[in-house]
Amino acid sequence: MGVAILDKMETEERTSQIMTNASLLAVFAHPDDETFRCGGTLALLAQRGVRVQVLTATRGQAGSCGAPPLCAPEELPAVRENELRCACAALGIQPPIFLDYQDSQISEADPERIVSEILAVIHEVRPKMILTYGPDGVSGHPDHIAIGRFTTEAFHRALDVVALHAIAVPHSLAKTLGMTQIHTVPDEAITLTVDVSSVWEAKMTAIRCHRTQLGESLILRASPKKQHLFLGTEHFQRILLRPDLLIKSKQLNSQKIMNF
Repeated sequence: MGVAILDKMETEERTSQIMTNASLLAVFAHPDDETFRCGGTLALLAQRGVRVQVLTATRGQAGSCGAPPLCAPEELPAVRENELRCACAALGIQPPIFLDYQDSQISEADPERIVSEILAVIHEVRPKMILTYGPDGVSGHPDHIAIGRFTTEAFHRALDVVALHAIAVPHSLAKTLGMTQIHTVPDEAITLTVDVSSVWEAKMTAIRCHRTQLGESLILRASPKKQHLFLGTEHFQRILLRPDLLIKSKQLNSQKIMNF
C-alpha cells in the first residue's frame, strides 16, 4: 500500500492539501459524527484515491428516534447503523466498522480494552493519518471526549501512524454564527482548513441519511447562508505529528500534491 498523509502547506493563506495513495482512519463515537464537521473532507479524500475508513464506537442507542418517531427505541441501533452505512456510501468512503459500546457510556469503558480494539482496527487499516475529536469533544459530549482520549492513546502506541488530527471549530466562525453551545479553538490553532463546496451535495445527502437525528441539529434550522458558512468549510487541528515518519513517507513515494 502506498504511503502518504494529509498535511498543511504554509502559504500566504491557509490551504488544505493531500498526497495521493493515503489511508485515513476516522474514529468517532456516534453515527453522524463523521458527516457534519468532516464529511466533506472525507468525500474529497476518497475522490482523490485515499482509502477512508470510519470506526464508530456505538450505534447511537441514546439518540432520537425522530420527530415524529421513525422507529421504536429498541429498533434505533439497527436504524442508525443503516443510516451510517447510507452516509458512508453517499460520501464515497468505505463501509463503517463498529465497536459495540453503549451510547453515552464510552467514558465508562475499560481503557485497555477499547484502546486495544482501536489498535486492532489501526493494524487492519494501516492508516497514515487518524482523525478524531480533540480534548473538548467540540460539543462537550462525554462520549466525544472519551473516544478522542482513547484514540489519542492508540495513536501513541501505533508507531507507524504519521499524524493525528482533530475536528475543530475556530472562535471566529462560532462568533459569526452566534454559536455559544460548542467548544471552539483559537483561529491560530487551526492547522487545516478545507473548502468542501465542491462536494456540498454529497455532504448534504450524507446528512439526510441520518433521518432520525435531523431534528436535533440546530444548524439545519438556520438560513441557507449560515448553513453554507458552517457546513461548507471544515476545520482541523493537528494534535500530534511524527516528523521522522513524514520524511520517510516523502522519500518512499513520489507525491502528487493536490489542492482542494
